[in-house]
Amino acid sequence: MNESPEQKIVFLREVLGAAYPNPRSELCYNSPFQLLVATILAAQATDRQVNVITRELFMRAPDAESMSRMELEEVRNLVRSINYCNNKAKNILAASRILVERFHGEVPGTREELESLPGVGRKTANVVLSNAFGLPVMPVDTHVHRVSNRIGLVQTKKVEETERELMQIIAEEWVLPFHHYLLLHGRYTCKAKKPDCAHCAVSSICDYSAKN
Repeated sequence: MNESPEQKIVFLREVLGAAYPNPRSELCYNSPFQLLVATILAAQATDRQVNVITRELFMRAPDAESMSRMELEEVRNLVRSINYCNNKAKNILAASRILVERFHGEVPGTREELESLPGVGRKTANVVLSNAFGLPVMPVDTHVHRVSNRIGLVQTKKVEETERELMQIIAEEWVLPFHHYLLLHGRYTCKAKKPDCAHCAVSSICDYSAKN
């Protein structure tokens, strides 16, 4: 069978929806601010690593106001085990101070305002908009990009292209969970180096040439 991307979307929604009935971010957070900080830290790092770090970080500074009062060295020490800790510490502190100065300590709910913060690019903004505000946007990380191309939903080289094409074929009401379906499938089954094709529930519609 040569299913269209739209047909594959319906199949994936059924199969991955059953595998992940209540999908959500695996980052631990209790507010949009904490999600923002965790997502900044998550670049080039695993959610598990981030959750270990933020446990103490959020005990010390659970909101933008308290984080903005910290010294850079203090923030750096708390995140020192993460990749690119120096830049991430600077960005977290700077973003916290901007949130206090410009947004009354609250995380803004628009892409433009989010991307004006240090350390926040399109993917990070989309993660916050999707998970904290419930907006139908598609954060595309390496997992989502890889799985989308392997399955044959898209044929793209850049994550921006993947995001645009996925948004064209996924119904708006499905966008929120679909990001998690693709991400979790890529994290636990369709791995970058050793995809577990033998135990993949969606291999029947997958175009990945190496699966056999």
